[in-house]
Amino acid sequence: MKKIFFIAFLSSLVHIGACQNAANTNGTVKQNISVEEFDQKLAATPGVQLIDARTPEEYAGGHLKNAVNINYNSADLETQLAKLDKSKPVMVYCLSGGRSGKTATKMQEMGFKEVYNMDGGIMKWGSAGKPVEKGDAAPAVPGMTMDAFNKMVSGDKYVLVDYNAAWCEPCKKMMPMLESLTEKRKDKMTMVKVDADANKELLKQKGISSIPYLELYKDGKLVWKHDGTIDEDRLLKETKL
Repeated sequence: MKKIFFIAFLSSLVHIGACQNAANTNGTVKQNISVEEFDQKLAATPGVQLIDARTPEEYAGGHLKNAVNINYNSADLETQLAKLDKSKPVMVYCLSGGRSGKTATKMQEMGFKEVYNMDGGIMKWGSAGKPVEKGDAAPAVPGMTMDAFNKMVSGDKYVLVDYNAAWCEPCKKMMPMLESLTEKRKDKMTMVKVDADANKELLKQKGISSIPYLELYKDGKLVWKHDGTIDEDRLLKETKL
């Protein structure tokens, strides 16, 4: 009997924890949801407020239908968010989920009742074959071709490829470590930086849907890859550089 009571007690704690992850004390719901869940909820929620948290330049390059651009990095972010209806659901996305996640947190703090962030952002949305509206931007430069990339990573030395973007804070924090490591191992490796914004088609072909992202090549062959941030000790342990 005591065992049954204990199991029931643990179950109740799990349930309470799950509820607290979805809502704070004032009843605000904030959730990170997958691309599929985002798409389904978007279609099933009339009058939803859809926010693109990227820069105007990114937005002009293509965005979700009916999305309103509110740049997370703008100085008047809170003022722009305050113009929205706090009582209605808000769905927000960016390129990979970082800026939109912070925007969703800001909305939660401001008292918005229901906020959903797309995990993986428009990169994963596009990789899943979801539709993107063409923006008003000038035709983009094609970026690096797969043939050019393959030539770049060929050779006797190891080639560390760092996929990044100017707006990506984790990428910026990791860059000094990568540059320092490359200098220390310059006798056996080089590093190539690939801008995710300028090479969208290349990332799509390679199936890369989030940054930071690292790859290590030897003689043109992929020998290691890593999704997300990493410290130097772990990188050296995994790659044996």
